[in-house]
Amino acid sequence: MTDLELLARIIRCEAGGEGENGMKGVACVVMNRVHISYGEYSRLGGTIRSVIYQKGQFDCVRETVGGKPNAQTVYNMGAEPIHYDIANWAIAGNRLPSLGYALWYFNPYSPNCRPNFPSRVGEFVIRIGDHCFYNPTDAYADT
Repeated sequence: MTDLELLARIIRCEAGGEGENGMKGVACVVMNRVHISYGEYSRLGGTIRSVIYQKGQFDCVRETVGGKPNAQTVYNMGAEPIHYDIANWAIAGNRLPSLGYALWYFNPYSPNCRPNFPSRVGEFVIRIGDHCFYNPTDAYADT
């Protein structure tokens, strides 16, 4: 699987039901992690593959979630043209202006986004669909 295909598949798997901006938000997070020059993600090697396969980061690359087989993975969910278009858009350096340099997102399964995620290293920036997105704080540099 090429990096383009892997990114397209993670976009579909993680945000296929979140509309175009939701899918672009996920693509931006992956690419922000690829390009960041400091902190934990800077030590991953700067590739789409290394970011997506970092242990514990994306449910869509886990064979099990909560001790049960994961039916929704990049391995069994093929990408469609829209996912490739968004992947190419992100690889080309495009970003959603409202997203900033978000490194994290998650679905809180509630109407409210918590102010910090995953801890004080990320600060809430925007909600797109069901996902809350978080920009790095100064504390992230020490990770």
